[in-house]
Amino acid sequence: MKEAGDGAASQQEGNRDTRIREIKVHILETPIAGVFAYSQAWYTKRSAMIVEIVTEGGLVGWGEAFGPARITAAVVAHLRPLLLGQDAIACDALWERMYNSLRDHGQRGVVVEAISAIDIALWDIRGHYFQAPIHALLGGPLRTAVSAYATGLYRRRDDDHARYLCEEAVGYVERGFRAIKLKTGFGVDHDIRMTQAVRQAIGPDVRLMVDANHAYDVADAIRYGRAVQALDIAWLEEPVVPEDIDGYLEVKRALPIPIAGGEASFGRYGFRDLLLRRCVDILQPDVAAAGGISECKKIFDMASAFGVRCNPHVWGTGITIAASLQLLAVVPEVPPGLFPVAPLLEFDCTDHPIRQAVLTRPLEPKDGRIAIPDLPGLGIEIDRGALQRFAVTAA
Repeated sequence: MKEAGDGAASQQEGNRDTRIREIKVHILETPIAGVFAYSQAWYTKRSAMIVEIVTEGGLVGWGEAFGPARITAAVVAHLRPLLLGQDAIACDALWERMYNSLRDHGQRGVVVEAISAIDIALWDIRGHYFQAPIHALLGGPLRTAVSAYATGLYRRRDDDHARYLCEEAVGYVERGFRAIKLKTGFGVDHDIRMTQAVRQAIGPDVRLMVDANHAYDVADAIRYGRAVQALDIAWLEEPVVPEDIDGYLEVKRALPIPIAGGEASFGRYGFRDLLLRRCVDILQPDVAAAGGISECKKIFDMASAFGVRCNPHVWGTGITIAASLQLLAVVPEVPPGLFPVAPLLEFDCTDHPIRQAVLTRPLEPKDGRIAIPDLPGLGIEIDRGALQRFAVTAA
């Protein structure tokens, strides 16, 4: 005679088969009404490459890659045969297997971005297997909520830049954000004027970051920095191209403004060089680009050993937001003490119809703060209807 609960126990036992049965890719894309530009290009559409991994026991994990969706999808397709039949719980072992298989060809860029998506999905499975949020499996949370800063203030097809930038900046403050980031890299003199205008519009009590997206050379980065250093800039992000580590050092030595970078760096090896050279004050790995949760945890711990703060770069759908929040729960405080400088969540406020649509419950800041999900895995549920609505192709 079966006792009560036997059915649930049998289902749990079935879920214990964690061998990878399927790896699916969802490429999503949609045009946007709010066309905008950063220093390198115009955005007229938004896209995403989402990975779905299913185990023999029926557990499902979700991940996302930063970068060009079709190219990262092709890398996932290339890696699929290495993963089918393998134990999804063995995240670190599978990371090494994937990376080593393409080490001669892809130590950075789209290869590591694709690995990131797979790794996030594997950690999501691990969380569901152990019925715990990812941050618990990483050692337990240092914090259960984080402050968010608004990433916006791009350029529009409107010549009155100061007007719309100031209106947008004030709007973020009215929504409860206590920190915002301004895009620069549109000409030094223009950037100086816009930074002055935005600072005046938001007042002295809101943190203001600036992000050049590597549009300057060393001379222009220093000229811009010296012109705005009295405006209490929280950090100057990607002042020069990411390959120019010596350039980063020159800018850092010349300015009192903290220098941030790392969204275009990959894996512990790339971040090791940034840390050894001490060319940034703030490290910005992106979980969907730098190697996933497995690698970003190593990067955070390595940065802590060098006394460098981490504020992850975040640019994607709710899957990337959720993965970033799980990591933000365990980012070490640098420096530690009674009054630590807490890490921030970068919250993209630009037009992105896919961002929250893929989640059944959106992840949105309230009064500038956002709780870290504490349900198993990433702590989210995917809306499969949205995957169909925005689908370009699936493999």
